[in-house]
Order: sequence, then structure tokens, then C-alpha cells
Amino acid sequence: MDEFLVVINGKPEGPFTFSELTDLKIQPDTFIRKPGMDDYKEAHELPELRQLFGFQKQFTKPQYFASLDVRLIAVLIDYLLVFAVYCLITLVLISFIDQKFIRIAISVSGLALIPIVKLIMSIIMEASSSQGTYGKSLLGIKITDENGKQIALSQSIARNFSKLICVATLGIGYLIGFFDKKQQGLHDKIAGTLVIKDRLL
Repeated sequence: MDEFLVVINGKPEGPFTFSELTDLKIQPDTFIRKPGMDDYKEAHELPELRQLFGFQKQFTKPQYFASLDVRLIAVLIDYLLVFAVYCLITLVLISFIDQKFIRIAISVSGLALIPIVKLIMSIIMEASSSQGTYGKSLLGIKITDENGKQIALSQSIARNFSKLICVATLGIGYLIGFFDKKQQGLHDKIAGTLVIKDRLL
């Protein structure tokens, strides 16, 4: 049975069972935490509490934005994952080939596919319910629109292809984020997206 910690008058209290929550003055913005959660969330964010109290899920504009260094680490994790899968597939393919030249050619020629696969993966996953790639999810960051909601596929396409402009400007498009309070790079501004991180209590 889940037990919940509830922030009351600024202090965590509990744990309370699910049925005991009905005796508390739970509001949509009451901070609550249950086993398996890394941090506290507002009551309206938990489906079971919305059902129990009749809350509506509220969308508030994001306040916590992922720094560019964390975002870079997420990108590196994604590339390492794609590269690992590429190496595995390549090893399987060349195991059936005896000629050294052909084995080398297959191994090298496929490297050009890595950024393409990463691009496709980013477009699909950032527009999905996970709102981010594996690297972003691992680091607790996700992509939203400027109101904190899941982005559309068209926004994800615009965001990821706009990265080519950032690269063409020798990284200046990315560096813009250092001077922006929302950490938006040029590609985020073009697509109307944000990279947010989990709220800390």
C-alpha cells in the first residue's frame, strides 16, 4: 500500500495511507511525495489524487530550466547509446564477411548514419509522452512548449532541424542560451520550446 508524505505548514508530515489523505485539507498545490518519486509534486500532478479529490490537472509555466552543460551531457549520452547500437549491429554484419577491406568499408561507411539516427530519435522522442531522449530522461530534463506542455511533432521537427543553424553559426546559436534567463538557444527560440528540469522543493 502506498504511503504519502504531505507538506503541511512547510514541513513534511506522515506517512499517510491513501485513505487517510481524505482527512487532510489537501489542495491542488499541496506538495506530496510517495514511494518511487524522486521529489515532491503538487497534488494535482498525481492521477490518483486528481480522481480522489476531483482536482483538474493544472499547467503552470516552467520555472526551472536545464543549464547548457547538463543538456550537453544528455546529448553525449544519446550519441554513446546510438554508437553502442551501431557497433553491435556492425559486429554482427562483419562476422559473416571474410574480406578485410569489405569489413572495414562497412564499419566506416555506417558512421555517417549516426547523426541521422540521433536526429530522428530526437524528433520522435521529444514529441512523445516522454518529452525527451534517453539522455534527457536520465538527467531529469525534458522538452516542453513555452507553457510547459508537450510539444507537437512539428515543433520537434523545427527544433531539431534548427540546430543546423546553430552549427552553421559555429555554435553561437547554442551560446545564446548562456545569456538567456530561460536558457533558450536559437533553435529553442525558433521552435518556441524550453528545456526544463525537475522541480526541487
